Amino acid sequence: MSTPLIRRPDSDGASLQVATMVPGVAEYGLPATSRDLGAQASAVLGLLTGVWVALSPWFLTLQNAGTNATIVNLISGVAVAGLGAFALLSPRGFASLQVGNVLLGVWLIIAGPILSQKHPITDSMFWSNSWAGALLIALAAIGLATVAMRRPARR
Repeated sequence: MSTPLIRRPDSDGASLQVATMVPGVAEYGLPATSRDLGAQASAVLGLLTGVWVALSPWFLTLQNAGTNATIVNLISGVAVAGLGAFALLSPRGFASLQVGNVLLGVWLIIAGPILSQKHPITDSMFWSNSWAGALLIALAAIGLATVAMRRPARR
């Protein structure tokens, strides 16, 4: 379904041309304010953090024996990237997505010590997951602040 935007007469004035809207282009708007831009930037950084966590087992040695750390990082990274994608697609942002990022950030920080009880993990996994978890918590705090700024004050 296309809607006419502009009607212009031809050079001889005999017929009208209709300029139609390209489907799919008008539905996605660019961020209107700096708060929207900040929310999208934090969503993109969260998405990239999730991709790093998911792909880090192939770049870093995570565990001296076993594959628990690889599986945990893969599942956690896909979950973080999924939340980042949903936050990026939502036009206004949802507080529940940011709370999910906080929980996943905490999980990334405490997953190393939990996994090291059975098989010792390497320092590279500990520091990679700790920094990724801290970054997720910080990005979630920024996302929650942008969502809270959009809401009108209650009286």
